[in-house]
Amino acid sequence: MFARIKEDIDSVFARDPAARTRFEVLLNYPGLHAAMAHRLAHRLWLADWKGLARFISTLSRFWTGIEIHPGARIGRRFFIDHGMGVVIGETAEIGDDVTLYHGVTLGGTSWDAGKRHPTLCDGVVVGAGAKVLGPITVGSNARIGSNAVVVKPVPEGATVVGTPGRIIQRQVVDAEEQARREYAARIGFQAYAANPDLPDPVIEAMRDLLDHMQANEARMDMFCKALKEAGINVCDQKPDALRAETLATVNADAGSSAGALPETRV
Repeated sequence: MFARIKEDIDSVFARDPAARTRFEVLLNYPGLHAAMAHRLAHRLWLADWKGLARFISTLSRFWTGIEIHPGARIGRRFFIDHGMGVVIGETAEIGDDVTLYHGVTLGGTSWDAGKRHPTLCDGVVVGAGAKVLGPITVGSNARIGSNAVVVKPVPEGATVVGTPGRIIQRQVVDAEEQARREYAARIGFQAYAANPDLPDPVIEAMRDLLDHMQANEARMDMFCKALKEAGINVCDQKPDALRAETLATVNADAGSSAGALPETRV
């Protein structure tokens, strides 16, 4: 038992740079307290002391803000960072070296008996607020982004973001992509603070839109150059002045056209 506690404390130091001393970790980390309480509750659950096991898990929830059903199976070096609001269902299975952040839910999607909660393989990291729902499997070393909602299996080593969760791949930055990023920076465009190295379909659509805008801007430059060579200098005017001049011209044309209309008598 003490060896497992020491192992858990060491795993905190490996994954949280804010940890300073073993005594501080043992005293102040709710994720560690919840994991220790769950081991006791799980043993009682397997020994068919289910009422007492549920009571211990309830006390742990009040103390830590983390709810782990005593029936859940959890591996070694399990770490919950911050912890508040984490919910782990009865049939959830968690491998070794798994990390969860606050607000994570490993929940079910049905009321049917049997396996109804997810399985997280070794090395999985689940970001804050993410929801992993149903009897799905998240492969080893996969990453679930913050606030993602995952309802389909995740392959090994994949990264999932968004609602619903989408698997994304890291993109190699080529010359065309670099030019696109420089243009986006110049016009102040940012795809909702999304990391450009981890594109999803929405960001791909925005990337296509940027390409289209660049092409239209190049055409406008050509038109302005041709107009200037023809003695028509409209591109150097400010948009407000150009708009006012255009409106005045339209109003003048409309007034002259109205004056030319024949008078109609009833």
